Formats: sequence, structure tokens, C-alpha cells
Amino acid sequence: MDLAIVDGALQPASTATIPITDEGLLRGDGAFEVIRVYAGVPFALEEHLERLARSAANLRLELSPPDVRADVEALLAEAGTIDAALRVLVTRSGRRIGIVEALKELPPTLALATIAYAPTRVLDGVKSLSYAANMLTRRLAQEQGADDALLLTPHGRVLEGPTASFFAVLDGALVTPPLSDHVLDSITRRKVLAVSDAREQVLGRDDLPRLEEAFLASTLREVHPVHAIDGAALPAAPGPRTIAVAEAVRALVARELAS
Repeated sequence: MDLAIVDGALQPASTATIPITDEGLLRGDGAFEVIRVYAGVPFALEEHLERLARSAANLRLELSPPDVRADVEALLAEAGTIDAALRVLVTRSGRRIGIVEALKELPPTLALATIAYAPTRVLDGVKSLSYAANMLTRRLAQEQGADDALLLTPHGRVLEGPTASFFAVLDGALVTPPLSDHVLDSITRRKVLAVSDAREQVLGRDDLPRLEEAFLASTLREVHPVHAIDGAALPAAPGPRTIAVAEAVRALVARELAS
């Protein structure tokens, strides 16, 4: 699975290069998408490419959607019928990069640790290459013995994970922080909202001990149950609502891939 494409040229990912002067490397100035590939078929490809175009527009970054699409098609044709992650990047210096990556093995359930985080308003709605803060929050959570982070504003409003949306069951209702709190408009978040009765609701630090269930949702994780937050165990992991949503999302994926 050592495969990449750079500006239309297929090559081994382990030896693919870009100039060290590329602004994507020097300043994290660029946009990206990560797409789940099932047996060689990319899931929600159109939605990912549309969001990539929006991110590029918001960054005032030149992008040729037909060239990006051609890169994806060529890369997947060469990769074959694999289950994988497809990473697509465009940089300020005009580089188009695609990488096929093996799916990482994940634990069956997660322990989260809350980390204070202030969203950058100017990057609302942008999947930027500037992900150092997100990756640092995960490392800080892992230093506390957790698997991943749950981001909270300095005032205690619950946001999301470093690379995933957050859903929880509170007082019997399935809820997720609203987009107005500057969380990412995740494609998987949209899918969960479409197949469930989940609704947007502001969540605070004081709500966390009262949660009945929780899960992270993302392209690569799909629905990933949470069993503890800040060392406090949740009543169920996975709970019945989480199981139902996971099954509904898998069914949706199957339908969309078949069509």
C-alpha cells in the first residue's frame, strides 16, 4: 500500500518528495481531506471534494477540481480493491498530493481527557494543513493516560475531538455540539444526523458526569464508543443508542457504495 500521486505522477509514497520551499511544509498553508476507501471505492467522494474546494476558496488557494479528481481516480485505479484511507492535499505552492494509507488499528472503546482549546475563528469551515494544535491536544490527553482528547473552550463548552465529532446521550436525548460553537462541519457528523434523531445542543463541562453514552464520529472511525471521560466511566460503552447509530451508519455506507 506504498503508493502516492504528486501532481499527477504515481510513485511510491516512501520516496515521493516535494520541494522543501513548499509553503504547505513551511507554514502549513494548504487544505486536505481524508476519505475512507471500501474495497477500492471511496465513500462520500463528492462531498469530500466539495469541502476541499470550499476550504481552498476560504484560504484563497488556487485549486483545479478536475485535476484533483483525476489524481484520485488514477491513484485508486492503481491501488486496486483495498480498504484504506485516502489522503488528498493541496498546498499554497500548487502541489497536489494523494496518499493511500493503511487503516490504523483502533481500540474498541475510548477513554477521553478534556483539553482546553480555543477555536480559530478565521479557519471556520476549513480543513487546513495547520493541524499542529489538534495533534498536540491528542498527545496531551495521552500523557494523562487517555486515548484521545475532548476539546473544551476555556469557558467549558464542549466542542469535538481533535479529528472527530462528539456525540453524547444526555437525559435520554442524542446530542452534539452546534456548528455555531465553531466545530467542523464533519461529513460523518452529517451522516449521523441524517440516520438518527440526534440534535444540536450546547454541552458544558458540568454535563459530562451526567452523560449516559458518548461516541466520536469521523470518516475513518465511523462510530467509536467512549467508555470514560477524565477518568470517570460512562454507564455503557457501547450503549444501545451508540450501537443503533453505528449500525445505521454502516447501512448508509453500504447503500451509498452500492449506488
